[in-house]
Amino acid sequence: MRKYLFGVLILSALASCKTGVEKASDELQIVDYEGLRPYLNRDTDTLYLVNFWATWCKPCIDEMPYFEYVNQTYSEQKVKVLLVNLDDPDKIETRVKPFIQENDIRSEVIVLDDLNANYWIEQVDERWTGAIPATVFYGRGFREFYEKSFKFQELDSIVKSKL
Repeated sequence: MRKYLFGVLILSALASCKTGVEKASDELQIVDYEGLRPYLNRDTDTLYLVNFWATWCKPCIDEMPYFEYVNQTYSEQKVKVLLVNLDDPDKIETRVKPFIQENDIRSEVIVLDDLNANYWIEQVDERWTGAIPATVFYGRGFREFYEKSFKFQELDSIVKSKL
């Protein structure tokens, strides 16, 4: 029985690993930039909001409820929110997961773990200095980048104008 369980665990672990993507749990992925890239360039009729944040970033935390509002309010109108966490991967269990649970985050969250920030920051947007929060809005024929924190009215207005 012990050999069987060990085999199942090994097969499960292997099945969850893909190039550029590693499962941290059932709800949370750790990705490098290559794993993140598809999330930044989907060609559909959906409006995407990709927000870069960290648990140690107060402006990120302050605007988080606004992204959750957008995710829940506009879910029937082809709007998708992705929260890209930039905490150190060793903080997933102690900071990121508890934050997600305590704040009842329903948007998709992934952790970006890629030490080559000089490369991927510029790939996200050439104007990005690396400061967070930062958000990419794209889809439906447009792409916009903001290196700033949003107030509720401003974020909601941008979403409404793109629908």
